[in-house]
Amino acid sequence: MSYDGVGPRAVMRSVAFLAAGALAVPLLAGCGSDDEGSRPLAGQDIEPVARELVTDGGTLRWAVDAMPQTLNTFQADADAGTTRIAQAVLPAMFRIDAAGRPQRDADYLDSARVVETEPKQVVVYRLNQQAVWSDGREIGAADFAAQWRALSGKDSAYWTARNAGYDRIQKVERGANDLEVRVTFARPYADWRSLFSPLYPKDVTGTANAFNDGSRKKLKVSAGPFTVQKTDTKNKDVVLVRNPRWWGHRAKLSEIVLHEVPRDKRAAALADGTLDVADVDPADAGRITQAAGAPLQGPAGGRTAASALRSWALVHGSDEKAADRERRALKEGRSTLTARLKQQDALRAVELRKSLEPAYTQLALNGAGGPLADERVRHAVAHALNRRELADLVLKPLALPAVPVGSHLALSGQDAYADNSDALGGQDTAEAQELLADAGWVRGPVKEPKKGEKAAGPEGGRAPGGAHGGRGDGTYIVGVDDTVEHNGDGKGRADSDRGKPGGQESAEEPAEEGSGARQFAQDGRQYAREHLKQGGAPGAYAPKGTAAPAGAVAGPLAKDGKPLTLRFVLPSGPGSDTLRKVADRVTAMLAKVGIATEITKVSEESYFRDHIASGQYDLALYSWPSSAYPATDARPVYAKPVPAADGSLNVQQNYTRVGTDQVDQLFDQAVAALDEDEQRDLIRKADSRIWATAGSIPLYQRPQLVAVRAGLANVGAFGFQTPLYEDIGFLRKGVQPSSSPK
Repeated sequence: MSYDGVGPRAVMRSVAFLAAGALAVPLLAGCGSDDEGSRPLAGQDIEPVARELVTDGGTLRWAVDAMPQTLNTFQADADAGTTRIAQAVLPAMFRIDAAGRPQRDADYLDSARVVETEPKQVVVYRLNQQAVWSDGREIGAADFAAQWRALSGKDSAYWTARNAGYDRIQKVERGANDLEVRVTFARPYADWRSLFSPLYPKDVTGTANAFNDGSRKKLKVSAGPFTVQKTDTKNKDVVLVRNPRWWGHRAKLSEIVLHEVPRDKRAAALADGTLDVADVDPADAGRITQAAGAPLQGPAGGRTAASALRSWALVHGSDEKAADRERRALKEGRSTLTARLKQQDALRAVELRKSLEPAYTQLALNGAGGPLADERVRHAVAHALNRRELADLVLKPLALPAVPVGSHLALSGQDAYADNSDALGGQDTAEAQELLADAGWVRGPVKEPKKGEKAAGPEGGRAPGGAHGGRGDGTYIVGVDDTVEHNGDGKGRADSDRGKPGGQESAEEPAEEGSGARQFAQDGRQYAREHLKQGGAPGAYAPKGTAAPAGAVAGPLAKDGKPLTLRFVLPSGPGSDTLRKVADRVTAMLAKVGIATEITKVSEESYFRDHIASGQYDLALYSWPSSAYPATDARPVYAKPVPAADGSLNVQQNYTRVGTDQVDQLFDQAVAALDEDEQRDLIRKADSRIWATAGSIPLYQRPQLVAVRAGLANVGAFGFQTPLYEDIGFLRKGVQPSSSPK
C-alpha cells in the first residue's frame, strides 16, 4: 500500500511489482484475453533502443526514497529499493510484461509447466543450463527446496513477512536431471508462477540466521546481470556492479548507484548532475516540461530573465502577481532567485518520461464503526462521487489517460481486468439522499452534545500522532464550518448505530468488457439488493417511502440530533499535494448530499501506522499496487475481519474492515482453479461483490512521472514491465533518441 508521495511497505508480493517489469518473451498458452479492456491505458515511456546503439560503460545514479533496510524481499521491512536491487541481481522464474502479466524469464528458465493435476498438482521447472550463481555453483533444486522450507511457515525461526503459495507445497525435489526441479503441491495452487521470483541462493535461505540477519546488508552470492558491491549507509548509497559470471547479455552500464534523495530535493540533484533518474512529483514534472519547451536564455534568445522568472513562477502554481513579486525580488539582487533560474536552465538536460503506475488510488471507507458501519451510508458516499471528474483532476493536466479504475483486483491490460463498477453504480445525488434518509439521516435540528457524549461521527479533533503534520496543519469541518479548527485527542471511535448491509440498484454506463462483465456487475447489484431485504440498522429512521430532499442538501444531515460528520484523514507532507487536491474535491461532492467531513492532516510518518492500519479514520486516500496474482495477493486486502484469540480484530491488510464470507469463498476457489479462464471469471465475480460492499472506491490509476537525463536509453516510466537492467545505458555519440530496438 502507498499514497502519493509516501510509500509504506504493503506486505504483499505485488509491492515488488511497483518498480517491477518483465522480459518480452513468448506468451504462455492460455494467458491471453479477448476482452476489450485488456490493453494498458498508457504505454511505456523508456526511450527504447537496440543494444548496439547503447555505449558500453558508465555509471547511472538512480534515486530511491530511502536506503533499503534489508536486501531480503521476504522480510517485513523490505521496500521498493529492496525490490529494485533484487530485480537486478537475483533470478526470477517469471517476470511481468508490459501488459501486467507473468512471463517466463528465458535467462533462467527453459520451461515450466503443470505436468500432473491428479492426485496432486506437480510443476516441473527446466532450468537454463548456463544459469549459475556468482560463486560458480549451478542454480538447482537445492536452492528451490531451501526457499520453500524458509517460506513455508512451518519453522517459526524464520522471520518472514509472508508465505502465500509456499505453504501449499508438499515437497520440492530434483527431477530427471540436475536441470529439473519437481514441485509437488499438497493443495492446488493456480498462482504457482508467483513462486521462486525472486529466488535466493541456499546460502541465504538454508538457515534462519542467514535468512534473518545475513541477507539484510549483504548478498555475497547472486545471479543477475549485476551484483551488490556495497551498501554505504554513510553516503546513503547501494552500489551495483556488473556480474562477471552473468551468462546473458552483458550489462551496458558498468555501475548503478541507488542513492537516497528526498522527493523535494530531486529537482536540484537532477539540475546539478548528481542524479540521472528519479521519480518526481507533478510540480517538478511541470518544471522539467517547461524547461524543455521554453529554455531560459538572455536577450539574445529573445527572453529576459524577468520574463523567464515569471514563467517559472507560473509553473509553480503562482499567478501574475506572484511572478511580479519574484521579478522585484530579482531586481533587489536576491541570490536565491538567480540560483533558481540557473537550476531551471540546467533542467533542460533532463527529460520527463511518463506513463501510469501499476497501482491505483482509492477512497477507503472504514466500516468498523460509526455511520459507515451501515452499508447504505457507504453506498451514499459512493453515489456522491464523480469518479471521472476526480481522474480528470489528477491525470488530464499530465496529458495521461483519465479513465476511472473499474476493478479492485486488476488494471486495464491485465488478464483479470473487467470494469465491474456497475455493481455499485455511478454518481447519483438523488439515490445518495434516498439511501441516507432510509438510514435515518435527515435534515433537522442538531443538538449540542452533552459533556462526555459522543457525536454520530468520529470523535472530534486530533488522532494519535497529532492532527498537526509537519507543516502545522490542523483539523476543520467541511460542510459545517470551514474556518474553525477543532482540536482534541481523537483516540477513540464513536459508538454509533451499526446497520446491516444495505444496497440499491443504480444505473451507470454499461461495462465495456462485454456480456461477461455486465453479468458480474448485475450479480453484484443483486447481491446488494438481497442485503437490503435483511433489514436496516436500529435507530431513528424516516418513514418508509419518505422522499429524499430535492436538489443539493443545504446543510449536514443528522440523526437523533447528531450531525453526520465523517473524519477524513490526510497526510500533510509536501509530496501529498495531489491527494489533498483530490480530498478537497471529494469533500465538496459529499457536502452536496449533506455529508460533512472533518479534515485532519497528520504527518507522513504517522499516516499509515497510527491511522490507516489502526483504523483511526472514517475516510482516507491511499493506493494499492496491482498484482499479476490477485487470487493470492489481494485476498488479505479484502478478507473478512475475524476475532483473534486475544479479543482483538484480525484485519490482515483489510484496513477498511469491510468483508464478506462470499468474497472469501470466491478467493479460495480462484486460488485453487488451475483452469485460467475459470480463475479469471472467479476473480471478476469477487470484484463485483467487493464493489457491492462499498468498502473502498477505486478512483484512478496513479501517474508515473520519471525524470531522466537526456541521452539515457531503455529507462524511464516502465508501467507494468520489469526493467531489463542489462539494456539500460547511455546512447552512443551521434545516435538519435528516436531509434527503435530491433
